[in-house]
Amino acid sequence: MRLPLDWNGRYLYQGNGGTDGSVSSATGAVGSGGPLTNALYRGFAVISSDAGHSSSQNPLFGMDPEARIDYGYGAVKKLTPMAKALIKAAYGKEPDRSYVGGSSNGGRHAMVTAARLPQDYDGVLANSPGFNLPKAAAAQLYTAQQFRKVATDENDLATGFTVAERQIVAKKILERCDGLDGVTDGLVQDVEACQTAFNIFDHVPTCSGARDGTCLTVAQKSAIDLMYAGPVNSRGERLYATQPYDPGLAGSGWASWKFSSSVGASRDPVAVGIIFQVPPDPTIVSNTRAFAFNYNFDMDYPKLFQTNATYTESSWSFMTPPNPTKLDALRDRGGKMIVVQGVSDGVFSIDDTKRWYDELDTENKGKAADFARFFRVPGMNHSSGGISTDQYDALDALVKWVEKGIAPDQIVATARGEGNAGGANREVPADWAVDRTRPLCPYPLIARYNGTGDSERAENFTCKK
Repeated sequence: MRLPLDWNGRYLYQGNGGTDGSVSSATGAVGSGGPLTNALYRGFAVISSDAGHSSSQNPLFGMDPEARIDYGYGAVKKLTPMAKALIKAAYGKEPDRSYVGGSSNGGRHAMVTAARLPQDYDGVLANSPGFNLPKAAAAQLYTAQQFRKVATDENDLATGFTVAERQIVAKKILERCDGLDGVTDGLVQDVEACQTAFNIFDHVPTCSGARDGTCLTVAQKSAIDLMYAGPVNSRGERLYATQPYDPGLAGSGWASWKFSSSVGASRDPVAVGIIFQVPPDPTIVSNTRAFAFNYNFDMDYPKLFQTNATYTESSWSFMTPPNPTKLDALRDRGGKMIVVQGVSDGVFSIDDTKRWYDELDTENKGKAADFARFFRVPGMNHSSGGISTDQYDALDALVKWVEKGIAPDQIVATARGEGNAGGANREVPADWAVDRTRPLCPYPLIARYNGTGDSERAENFTCKK
């Protein structure tokens, strides 16, 4: 825990990513903006933890039932009162306002905390949240199975959908969808309209001969479309969520999750097979690729929800927010939540997050926006990167909402091109201004160009349907 001398009265629980196991620097980097927007530099007291296990115990901590629960929700539950007590000891009073935030698994930590500990936190910031992480990790194994069908080398799934092929698909998506928001600018703001306007079978050239990067085979199109539709079992039951077609699939972050993490020894296979399923299978660490390719959605997938005498709590129980659309306690005490996610997130489906928000809105009779808002980042991959305006300060927006009652009608995001002080996103196209800005709009609104003014500037866009 870091306790600044010039304390601003605020406390932040920093949720960390992946399978945890290391105490990341407690600077309050919660997946929004550059280093100077981090909470510690602003005067927050910040806590960071390894969630109950060390990096050397990854992923085999999943063999221990208590370590599983600490990873899921126990660490935040145990550390929250300790952090507040330490703050009181240091400054003579408890924090005036308490926040929890993080990205990826850290975003999941934030959403779980909103449901389990609403009395302890005033503001919740969930960036690219894996709030249904067991299902999402299993869906990654389905992804591996689809690309294995078309890969020319099963040891390199990227050979099933090469950089050139991803770029041609991105180009065709832009041709069909880029102008739907009023300007042709390399971004697809109108996500829903694009899913109707673009069809991979109709709008991407089909190879008449050998693959050459300008076309896709019928088998490739089928594999890609199945991956976007999400996993099913033999009865045709949908087991996770769809994903929207978006030109951000050309990003390196998208590719890394789809082709490497889906079969790798530190990500999805070991999470599913050791941390999430009952009983866990420690032998898979020796061949995670085979585990991914042979994962059976009839026989293996139900293990995510099972318990036994040793593992009395399923992964679905310890990893996900209980009753995620019933956040009455957070709402009624005046708490606020901001969720931000890239449309081309390579691991957690933004359609799943949209479904959650729709259900939250229904539960709150159409007034969820009074305390929770969901912002999509077109083109952005998981947590950052991609062909996108991926630098934004959601923490500042959350603080203003919690403490001043200023609801975030938009969050301005910047493209980190060469020369931008926030850092370089080298995937930003050369014809974008390095300091391009766009408004991130609260769902279901989208950023539409007003028709006049510099289209590189956020002020010339309006959030509307």
